[in-house]
Formats: sequence, structure tokens, C-alpha cells
Amino acid sequence: MINTLEKLGAYNVWANTTLLGRLDEVAARQEIPAICLRLFSHVLNAQAIWIARITGTQSPVKVWQEHTLEGLHQLHEQTSERLHQLMTDADDEELHRLISYTNSQGNAYESQVSDILTHATVHANYHRAQVATRMREHGLEPINTDFITYCRELSAAARQTVPSL
Repeated sequence: MINTLEKLGAYNVWANTTLLGRLDEVAARQEIPAICLRLFSHVLNAQAIWIARITGTQSPVKVWQEHTLEGLHQLHEQTSERLHQLMTDADDEELHRLISYTNSQGNAYESQVSDILTHATVHANYHRAQVATRMREHGLEPINTDFITYCRELSAAARQTVPSL
């Protein structure tokens, strides 16, 4: 059986890494538009916040806290693979566990871990698309971080590792 959450988690790591690579390329030639850094900061902040809620720990960041490119690399290293690991390790009981939390506006909610994990990847994808749009608006070519692009890269890599008969 395919573990969709695990696959989405791996995709999220790849997409964040891919976008960071593109931002590194841009930064080598010119200043990254501030809105791109703000939106991608939000993606990684949200990951940290959801991880903290799931694990019952204190978030190290605020929802709209802004980071430098170097700070984004650090936050990606701290959160993207950790989120993926939570998806990989979650058993049925964990996926159905309810988390009580208060959002950034002070509203109290209760959500199932599986819904939170799904939301985290969908949310990240939404905002990565906003980064791509803002890059294009600033005359920069965005990078393709579509899920199917990730799947195609996986398939191509798998074909390269299969020995010829």
C-alpha cells in the first residue's frame, strides 16, 4: 500500500530544497524580492509551528516572522525533514490523535494529526506557488516544484539505478 502522507512529506522536502536552490541562484546575481523571502519564511514557520503543536513543544518562530536566505536554509534543515519523519513514523493511532491548539489569532481548535500533516504540505504548496508568481512579477524565472515533477524525477532516478540485462 502506498503511504500518501509519507510521499507528500518527501515531496515537501524536495520542493523546499528545490525552491531554496533557486533562491540561492537568484541571490548570487541580485537581491531576492522581499515578498519571496516573506512568503517562504511563512511556509517554513508554519512547518515549525505545526511540528511544535504535534509534539507538544514551544514553536521557535512566529507565523509571519521573516528570515534571511541563510535563516531559511537553517529553518528548512530544522523542519522539512522533521515534518516528513512525523509523516513516516505516524501509526494509525497517531494519525487519529486529536491535537488542541490556539492559532495566531488566539482561536482555540482541535484537529486530527492526519489532517494537520496533510494541511502542512498543501499549505506549503500554496505559498510556494505564490513565491513563483512573485518571482515572475519581478522578472525572475521561477522553478517548477509541482508534485508530478517530483514524481517524474523519482521515476527517472529509479530507471537509472536499475541494472541492464
